[in-house]
Amino acid sequence: MSASVSTHDFSRFKLLLIEFALAMGGFGIGTGEFAIMGLMPNMAQDLGVSEPQIGHLISAYALGVVVGAPLLAILGARLYRRHLLLLLMAFYALGNIASAMAPTYESLMALRFIAGLPHGAYFGVAALVAATLVPPSQRAKAVSRVMMGLTLALLIGNPLATILGQSLNWRYAYIFVGLIAVLTVVLVFFFLPLNRQEVRNSPLHEVRAFRGAQLWYALAIGSIGFAGMFCVFSYLAPTLLNVTGMDPFWIPIALAVFGLGGFIGNLLGGWLFDRLQFRSVGLLLVWAIVTLSLFPLASESIWTLLAICFLVAQMSALGPALQTRLMDVANDAQTLAAASHHAAFNVANALGPWLGGMAITAGLGWQSTGYVGAAAAAAGLAIFAMAWRHEVGTTTLTEATEQPGAG
Repeated sequence: MSASVSTHDFSRFKLLLIEFALAMGGFGIGTGEFAIMGLMPNMAQDLGVSEPQIGHLISAYALGVVVGAPLLAILGARLYRRHLLLLLMAFYALGNIASAMAPTYESLMALRFIAGLPHGAYFGVAALVAATLVPPSQRAKAVSRVMMGLTLALLIGNPLATILGQSLNWRYAYIFVGLIAVLTVVLVFFFLPLNRQEVRNSPLHEVRAFRGAQLWYALAIGSIGFAGMFCVFSYLAPTLLNVTGMDPFWIPIALAVFGLGGFIGNLLGGWLFDRLQFRSVGLLLVWAIVTLSLFPLASESIWTLLAICFLVAQMSALGPALQTRLMDVANDAQTLAAASHHAAFNVANALGPWLGGMAITAGLGWQSTGYVGAAAAAAGLAIFAMAWRHEVGTTTLTEATEQPGAG
């Protein structure tokens, strides 16, 4: 594990500048990842494909994250974290600017995969940096502050990208994302100092340490349970147009409301995990099942739709909770585990649109995504129950063997 930096090494203002720089990268990545959601009708018309086919672009990006997160984390294990963050964000800038210039649907599919490669490794390394700068009891809140960039992307970046794409062309949304990534490179370069006392792992050591049932349980919860939110969010724009019957004007408003819910959920997740630890994950999954089940009923009216969007988006609380859980159970595979959290998150981002698209294509209606999403959250809750049972059983066995005279 990397050597921890004392909080006394930095003033509170310096810590805020570092967290701001790291969060800016999350803002750019989140805007790039979710921009398609608000521009799905525009992109489908411009590229001459269906809206479910545009949904496949979301899955291509997510697949890039799944492949890139562990791969780049392993390859970058010997680098200082500051240097790795700079390289990852430069890569992200190039991937999104190239996406803006894609001439065809097929080339855009390939470029979205490439743009997704540095996503997970960036978030994983940024979370580790944030966690080393605060006392152990404040790690989840520090991670949530860095992850705030991702939720602010939902609240501000995604609506701005949608307005930009509707007003000019969807390609400008990706140029906007590329410029944010360039800004992040500048901020990280100036605000995050190089820690030469940082202990760096060998790639092989990270891979060998990447084991343990609880680590894989946490990744499975993120991969499957989180898919419910993306199932609804990915098709929010066409649901608003075709079910609620509203004008395209309402799309950025709905996205902003969703983003506000995600912003609050992100802060809630860090606060809740610092208090309840792993139990908070089960509580959040129960919340997800209830709110996703209500989505189809709420989609007929704009006001109930906005309210349920706000509530569903609070599933974002799972982000900092699962990220911190992985830090707790990863032992010496900290970088790989932290990056793999975002690979799991993007398995969910690929699985959600795919499952929702299947339901829509089968004729179940746009609003059926709520029921499909609730089923995914219920599957995540079942995995949580298995993880909890395994942990309690392991703890009980350990305590029994440590009793005087045991064995």
